[in-house]
Amino acid sequence: MTAMPEAEQTGHRVVVIIVNERSVNIEGPRVTGLQIKQAAIEQGVPIELSFLLSEELSNHHTRSVGDSDVVTVNKNSKFTAVADDDNS
Repeated sequence: MTAMPEAEQTGHRVVVIIVNERSVNIEGPRVTGLQIKQAAIEQGVPIELSFLLSEELSNHHTRSVGDSDVVTVNKNSKFTAVADDDNS
C-alpha cells in the first residue's frame, strides 16, 4: 500500500463517500464527477460511466454533477447515479 504516502505528499486523502447507498473510497477532497463514477465502478457499484450523477444536498435537494465538474467531497457526501434514460 504505497498510495497513502504519495497521497499525503500531494495534499490528497482518502475520503469515504456514498454512491447509490454504497460506500466508495476516493482520493479527495477535490474530485470530478467522472472520478466519482470510475471509483464507484472499480469498487463494485453497479453503474456505468454514461450514468448521470447527482449530489444529494440538504433538504432533499440535488445538484447535477457533470463528468468534468469538480466537487469537494467529505465523509457526508452522497451521490446518486442513474441511467440517462431513467425517467424517475
